[in-house]
Amino acid sequence: MTDFGYTTWILIIPFVTFLILSLFGMKLKGLPAGLTGTVALGLVTFLSYFTAITYFTGGGISGGSFQKIVAANAVWLNLSDHLHIDMGVLLDPISVMMLVVISTVSFMVHIYSLGYMKGEKGFERYYAFLSLFTFSMMGLVVATNIFQMYIFWELVGVSSYLLIGFYYDRPSAVAASKKAFIVTRFADMGFLVGILLLSFTTKTFDFVTLTDINGPAIASKGGAVFLGMSLMTWSMIFIFMGGAGKSAMFPLHIWLPDAMEGPTPVSALIHAATMVVAGVFLVARMFPVYYFAAPEALQIIAWVGAVSSLFAAIIALTQTDIKRVLAYSTISQIGYMIFSLGVSGYGGHDGLGFMASNWHLFNHAMFKALLFLGAGSVIHAVHSNDMKDMGGLRRYMPVTNITFLIACLTIAGVPPLSGFFSKDEILTAALHHNKILFAIEYAVAGLTAFYMFRLYFSVFHGVDRHYHHTPHESPATMTVPLVILAAGSVFAGFLPFSSLVTSDGVPFESHIEWGVAIPSVAIGLLGIGLAWVMYRKETTLPDRMTSLFRHSYKWAYNKFYIDEVYIFITKKVIFRHISHPVAWFDRHIVDGTMNGIAYVTQSVSSMIKGLQSGQLQKYGYVFISGVIALVIAFIYLVK
Repeated sequence: MTDFGYTTWILIIPFVTFLILSLFGMKLKGLPAGLTGTVALGLVTFLSYFTAITYFTGGGISGGSFQKIVAANAVWLNLSDHLHIDMGVLLDPISVMMLVVISTVSFMVHIYSLGYMKGEKGFERYYAFLSLFTFSMMGLVVATNIFQMYIFWELVGVSSYLLIGFYYDRPSAVAASKKAFIVTRFADMGFLVGILLLSFTTKTFDFVTLTDINGPAIASKGGAVFLGMSLMTWSMIFIFMGGAGKSAMFPLHIWLPDAMEGPTPVSALIHAATMVVAGVFLVARMFPVYYFAAPEALQIIAWVGAVSSLFAAIIALTQTDIKRVLAYSTISQIGYMIFSLGVSGYGGHDGLGFMASNWHLFNHAMFKALLFLGAGSVIHAVHSNDMKDMGGLRRYMPVTNITFLIACLTIAGVPPLSGFFSKDEILTAALHHNKILFAIEYAVAGLTAFYMFRLYFSVFHGVDRHYHHTPHESPATMTVPLVILAAGSVFAGFLPFSSLVTSDGVPFESHIEWGVAIPSVAIGLLGIGLAWVMYRKETTLPDRMTSLFRHSYKWAYNKFYIDEVYIFITKKVIFRHISHPVAWFDRHIVDGTMNGIAYVTQSVSSMIKGLQSGQLQKYGYVFISGVIALVIAFIYLVK
């Protein structure tokens, strides 16, 4: 078997780059700092692709299946004789796939940012944060144990906080970064509780041991029961809570749209392939445990994914900020992936949902990064995020127009682009599992095509807005990544994914289910056709439809008031009825008691401090007085 020890450099290089840019970035002054980060990431990308090619062409195959290879491992903390936290590199099909995804998107973002962020204050700091983010995500996906994953999971949270709040002089950016950090912290608390319950049950953190179908995690499925579910099921539900927060699943989705306050390339990095798919990766990593030891949790995962995908797609229909449309699209597409894992079986064709989820993750990374970077190109040209300020841009930005169109066709599931293949497999898996969930995702397919082409026609067709400054195509540093990602969106569907990434590591043959695919394509084309009629040219039809469904439209436009519900719960319930009474108790009872003790101590001290004044005559007086008192007492007692 091939020695993959060099893969530790995939982690070392971005971390060292982060240190260099953090400590010496100001001395590099601008472009050299960006080039340093980009060249370093290019080397990481080369190592990631080399690892993937080596692993999938024989280096990871043993006995006809892909193996879990621990390329490096060292004990970091010993908690007991059996329980310890290690730091290492674990390679298997999903981690190797994620290395390719993360390095590709991050490298494209690094190149793109050379043009997009040129002249920005904090350019060096920006590239330092990109390197930290990449290091954190790489460490997360190659973790050998769940506690190592948790450590890097939190580092990803810190990195995203820094990137979302990059424009720290803007109150909206600061608020968005805090919102993302706080919401995901609540979810991560659940993740930590799940880890502790899991380790208590299985006595291990190690992924190889945990996901062994003959191991302690799966053998313990019949353990202690609480509220009708086993302790293992509870632990896996709590672990998924962490994944749902990081992947912005309903109702923990509220941080993601506001994360748009960061630079647009950051949005591509966070929303396309890295932070938001961490939850999908987590469920995929622990899938054998979910399937064999906690099937009830897997049902919850399926419903959360389906509801999130439908909920976000409906909101995306009404948004006018180009980045917010894409943000809700991301939530919807991540819901697809989560849902697909929830309806998957294990092994062979039964594991179709697992394979399809990871395939869609891979494809989504390409076309969603392309969409966000294309949106950045548009914003760079017109200096606005609002679709109402855009129109007719295909005449000014031909490369952005064509690549954006490819991305829209891909996400709409139009063959033979990559989105068609992975979406078809997800729907096929759903058809054999749950007809209601299947129907929901069919509806989402039509909604996705409609809102994406509503966006495309509004931006690149329609009325020329008579811009103050004539829009122009972006520089090569921005358009070259668009072309590369467009190529990935086109050709990723032809990868033999069922021969590479499967639930049990054993390749199987998959095929297109035309009975599912043809209606799916038809509903997608219907959505595109409606968008063509309503938005390709300026008409009154959108306004009439808004007026007709004004109440529903208002609810969707205001995101079903979920943010307002959170604000009500936190301010009116938690702060008023819990935090304020606790604060009063702390201030008056706890602090009052301590202040009272301090007051009594101080008063007594003031009364007796004269006894140690340092004056010899006072000591003599007290001494003689004490002797006289003792003599008088002795005489009295003798009598």
